[in-house]
Amino acid sequence: MLSDIFNNLDWSVVTDVITSVIPALICITFHELAHGFSAYALGDRTAKDMGRLTFNPVKHIDVFGLIMMVIFKFGWAKPVPVNMNNFKKPKWHMALTAFAGPLSNIILAVIVLFIFWLVYTPLSAFETNSVAGIILSMIYLTAYISVALAVFNLLPIPPLDGSKVLFALLPSSGYRKLMQHERYGMIVLFAFLSIDSFLNMNIFGATIGQFTGKLFDSLLYFTSAAHRIAN
Repeated sequence: MLSDIFNNLDWSVVTDVITSVIPALICITFHELAHGFSAYALGDRTAKDMGRLTFNPVKHIDVFGLIMMVIFKFGWAKPVPVNMNNFKKPKWHMALTAFAGPLSNIILAVIVLFIFWLVYTPLSAFETNSVAGIILSMIYLTAYISVALAVFNLLPIPPLDGSKVLFALLPSSGYRKLMQHERYGMIVLFAFLSIDSFLNMNIFGATIGQFTGKLFDSLLYFTSAAHRIAN
């Protein structure tokens, strides 16, 4: 019975899931570590004391956010805890900590794309469904998801990173009020995503996809040119 299930299993589906999940885990891990290390460098030990300064991706997984990344190529991780009261300049240091996440994803994408060009010629000679072909696809997808994660998190919607960067421009009184109510922003975001999906409008996904595509193409061109110059 088990052997029949094993033999009849569609391994292409399993492969597709693996090649999507692993890149997503790499991207969210780097994203959250960037937040944690930035906060630590600016005086907040909260993430370190709670064991979040780790390369273990399990510590950073938000299940729904991971599913979103695998299916739609944009999503989020479990937020690294940050106590902005430990910062000398709470508003601006919080903005730097928030911006560190998307920035780390852009840097990761550049590094991964350069690796992609280094291995593209030898690995592209193999079949797409071979181990070499799967590795090449995972490298490429890691770069794309990393860019998508950066673009998505730069949206000025609380509690995404872009809101903390934008809110830093507000007066301190207004900033505190908005930060106190940022949890409601995720409810609004979920509601919008649900309506967008239910009505099959795809406004949100198309917009994110468009910005991600343009930025990714620019990085792809840049790293390709850098690879040619290096060789």
